Amino acid sequence: MPEELERLAELVRAKNEADLAIAQLIGRPCERGNLGEFVASKIFAIRLMPSGSHPGHDGVFQEGPLAGKTVNVKTYGRHESVLDISVHPCDYSLVMTGPPGQSRMLPWVIDSVFLLTNEQLLGRLRARGVKIGTATSVRKADWEAARIFPPHRTSPIQLSDRQLAWLALFSPASPS
Repeated sequence: MPEELERLAELVRAKNEADLAIAQLIGRPCERGNLGEFVASKIFAIRLMPSGSHPGHDGVFQEGPLAGKTVNVKTYGRHESVLDISVHPCDYSLVMTGPPGQSRMLPWVIDSVFLLTNEQLLGRLRARGVKIGTATSVRKADWEAARIFPPHRTSPIQLSDRQLAWLALFSPASPS
């Protein structure tokens, strides 16, 4: 048992060092949400709000067809077809997820990215009588219609080759 504690302490020290280096790079604590907001801001040209706890949205798109629109960035370790929806108004939800299914380990990876138009999604959810808030159940068809990575021909926006390459940097490693 003491060997396990020593090994765990060694791994925790390494993790703390990596978390500190990441926090210094992103300018916020190394938490899943903060990391996701930083990555999204760079890939999707989002100007983040100064506070990480701004009500309703995390930032504003700065370029392209979404310029000037507000966005709430969500980062989930697994894609479980649920979305935390704020009561505050926001134009879009940009959701980055790990792979679907259950897991003991939730590595920080991007398996899929979804761009949901909040007004349309809220209308569909209300029409179905779905409770809106934390862990709101979103239908698979709504997720698929909103998927922008990996892209498909009916994605709500088409990503550039550069954006696709940047997202691929965080993709799960292919199975060996």
